[in-house]
Amino acid sequence: MDNNIVLETKLVADIKGAFYVPSYQRGYRWGEDEVNRLLDDVFQNGQKNYCLQPVVVRKKDDAFELVDGQQRLTTIYLVYKYMSDINPFFDPPAFNLIYETREQSAEFLANMDLSKQEDNIDFWFIANAYKTIKKWFEVDKQNRVIKIFDYFKNHVKIIWYEVGAGEDAISLFTRLNIGKIPLTSAELVKAMFLSRNNSENMDREKQEEISLQWDNIEKELHNDSMWYFLTNNIKNKYQTRIDLILDLISGKEESNKEKYYTFFKFDAKRKDKPLEEIWRKIQQTFLILKDWFENHELYHKIGYLIASGAKTLQQVFNESENKTKAEFNALLNGFIKKSIYISSNYSELSYEKPLDYRKISTLLLLFNVESVRQNGENSQWFPFDKFKYSKGSRVTWSLEHIHAQQSEGMRTQEVWKEWLERHIPSIEVVGQNQKELIAEMQAAVDKEKLERSEFDALQQKVIEILSVSGNTEYLHSIANLALLNTADNAALNNSTFDVKRNVIVDMDKRGQYIPFCTKMVFLKYYTPSEHNQLHFWGQADRIAYVNAINTVLADYLTEAINLEKEDAQ
Repeated sequence: MDNNIVLETKLVADIKGAFYVPSYQRGYRWGEDEVNRLLDDVFQNGQKNYCLQPVVVRKKDDAFELVDGQQRLTTIYLVYKYMSDINPFFDPPAFNLIYETREQSAEFLANMDLSKQEDNIDFWFIANAYKTIKKWFEVDKQNRVIKIFDYFKNHVKIIWYEVGAGEDAISLFTRLNIGKIPLTSAELVKAMFLSRNNSENMDREKQEEISLQWDNIEKELHNDSMWYFLTNNIKNKYQTRIDLILDLISGKEESNKEKYYTFFKFDAKRKDKPLEEIWRKIQQTFLILKDWFENHELYHKIGYLIASGAKTLQQVFNESENKTKAEFNALLNGFIKKSIYISSNYSELSYEKPLDYRKISTLLLLFNVESVRQNGENSQWFPFDKFKYSKGSRVTWSLEHIHAQQSEGMRTQEVWKEWLERHIPSIEVVGQNQKELIAEMQAAVDKEKLERSEFDALQQKVIEILSVSGNTEYLHSIANLALLNTADNAALNNSTFDVKRNVIVDMDKRGQYIPFCTKMVFLKYYTPSEHNQLHFWGQADRIAYVNAINTVLADYLTEAINLEKEDAQ
């Protein structure tokens, strides 16, 4: 992009001159839906400012080569044509369209002889659009004509994007039309600074400096560690990552679907502020985010709030303004505390209740993030990029039973046999004098057809050997739950602790990302050595695990999690 660009918004009534439609473009092809949508949007918007999508042109002698926007401009021409046809007091279109290879189309547009509609396909579409416009106005002709004429004159604008004479118009047309890659808000905002007609006549050297700095910001945002600290959105939401910074400054919430909202906000800003001041704001905003990313404490606290959905980046950014570091940190602590607040005790929540499931998941995410943060700046940083994104798609996390005693979802022979095969090594290590059971398990795996009743009987024997006896009320409580990637969870579901531990260790050896606290659970990191038995997850383990959660989250929990003490196992 160079500074041969002219970028501005102009009222529809101020569109003047001749627009040349080159041979590489097809003719007018809008149907009833597109025409009605344009008129409805303008009419429903009323006297509020409204902006149509960009019209891209290139100066060509005394005319403008119309690179993109033929369909919109032709429709606007036809609307003016209709209004002036029924009321001579209304001005006719102030612009006209001429065609490199469709010379008769310009004449047809000017005269609108509907008897010639069937002469060629271009005439048919133009005539049909005119009839659609006529039908739309006739619902309330006088009122609608007066209002649309006024809206075009005073409220409705187009984004005028004029490229330099040296621009490859065919290549640009291919990108915008055939490739369907539209101009983005970021491109339009960048063009504001590089335009040859900006109000401040910014010199070429300054424009080149801004262009280079712009590209450097974009490059730094392509560091996934930084990107996924700032947002939960996967890569394809933003065509360029600097859009995130511009949206932040414009105040665009993630729910806002208006395509050019951010550009319109910046276009309004430049009417009140010098362009260099606007550019400094972009730089300052990026540097604030970079400072958060590089600050160990802010990185983890802000990263958690965004990852958990407790706050958006926009909300955190807005709250940070005019705050001292101490005030901002206290504010973040308050947000975190609120994000995990419940009126009851966490020990009463259950995996089986959807609302409880969400609350436990949020608490365990915070436990993971805070555990990493409290290890110290030189130790670890929580990898939000790995937590959110893997192999081209968003990672989904679920709660995993640390020790399972169920067979939910196990309905096929393949699944039963896989379960038995996974548990044979654990029985060999843990079960003494279990040669007969191991033989039965192997025989079941080798069977051509395994009956459900046979599997259930074997599974019960295995669980009894690999489980700690006693109260099972803890099964769906936080004391028996950890975070795991949904895909990994499916592979581990219904397995006993010993089997899960072996699989987790194997995953870790292969470099697969496992949340810090999940890994520590299966390595028995929290259990005191005097109670540490490698193959089971018992009451001492559960108490130690919950105590660790209470310790790490002491600043955020309203009260400590009170795990009902069971008889010592």
